[in-house]
Amino acid sequence: MIPEAHRLRHGDDFRRVFRAGVRVRSDHLMAHSLSENDDSHAARVGFIVSKAVGNAVKRNRVKRRLREIMRPRLVEFDSGSLFVLRALPNAAEAEFAVLESEVGDLIEKARRKQARSGRRTRPRT
Repeated sequence: MIPEAHRLRHGDDFRRVFRAGVRVRSDHLMAHSLSENDDSHAARVGFIVSKAVGNAVKRNRVKRRLREIMRPRLVEFDSGSLFVLRALPNAAEAEFAVLESEVGDLIEKARRKQARSGRRTRPRT
């Protein structure tokens, strides 16, 4: 389980990541990442698994896998970072090892893309 301090839950936070962050994609996943200058909160991660992925059993399996993949990787993120993983429809058929590899690649791609674009936001007031 991901600790509560590291969970991204509010729609406003998701929208902020989508609008101001960078987006990267792999075969089974899409990631949105935003590094904020606000160090008042821990790095937070959110998951989106739509009905296009499959029935409730498949969606929940994908969410559990993604949470387990992200849990040990939380220490890799700076304070104030927001990271959203969106499962694409074919994610339900992917093996755990494939998803794990793709998550690692997406984190790296997002870091490089953020460094290139210089996308950092000011803290909310």
